Amino acid sequence: MRPDSRSLFGNLRADVEAAILKFIGTTLWLLFALGGIQSSIWTNQDFLSSVTNGHVRPIPSSQQVVHAAAAFGLSLLVAMWLFYRATGGVFNPNVSLALLLVGVIGPVRFFLFFIAQILGAIAASAILLGLLPGPLVVTPAPGNGINVVQALFIEAFMTTMLVLAVLMLAAEKHKGTPFAPIGVGLTVFAGMLWGDIYTGCAMNTARAFGPAVFSGFDGRHWVYWVGPFLGSLMATALYVILKHIRYWDLNPDQETQDPKQSPMSNGSSKTENGNRREAAAA
Repeated sequence: MRPDSRSLFGNLRADVEAAILKFIGTTLWLLFALGGIQSSIWTNQDFLSSVTNGHVRPIPSSQQVVHAAAAFGLSLLVAMWLFYRATGGVFNPNVSLALLLVGVIGPVRFFLFFIAQILGAIAASAILLGLLPGPLVVTPAPGNGINVVQALFIEAFMTTMLVLAVLMLAAEKHKGTPFAPIGVGLTVFAGMLWGDIYTGCAMNTARAFGPAVFSGFDGRHWVYWVGPFLGSLMATALYVILKHIRYWDLNPDQETQDPKQSPMSNGSSKTENGNRREAAAA
């Protein structure tokens, strides 16, 4: 019998097994993601010195930002694809909340996933602390000149895009669903290019919490709980609206491979309102 991840105790064993894989996946992803961010910081000794001396978070170099963004996005792409079939490849409690709200997973699985993701972030941070020289300097913090309100909404909007990418590319079933890890990984890459300078770009409460266990919590850590979870709610609301208006009817046959539906084809058809069905012209 197929386990139902949406029921309360439909298959507790399957929920626990999925959570164990979620822990492993989160640990492996953040081991590479945070390790890449740590190495990018070590390439900028002035930045490293300011961080380790407890100064206000300095502005990273462009090379450092791209290095960190590539490490974060590419490692998520690979890790998500590795665990995509087994657990959906989600290593983010803020995304898990959205999946709970839209009915993809049930409360028990969400709770187990949340714990697994938090523990995975702690485990990855502990491994890096033991493997790499010097202090762990990957805990996100608002940048110089950024107040907590600005940081909160930057995190919220970046997380909104990430969660919406998961809902539209992975949760929604279409021809592109098997390739969702590419879109999600690129979303994280783009988010890092924007937010790394201003907030450290967590987009993930677990990613912020894990390193902070070892480097310490400052008075602004709450931003990385409120912001991403607010973003999760915003993305869920957008997804519900899109489903309510039946977004797939707005551009019929978008995924068709029928050449007759191409622009300027003799066999092209029209929708009820007279607009020709668009294939890939959007």
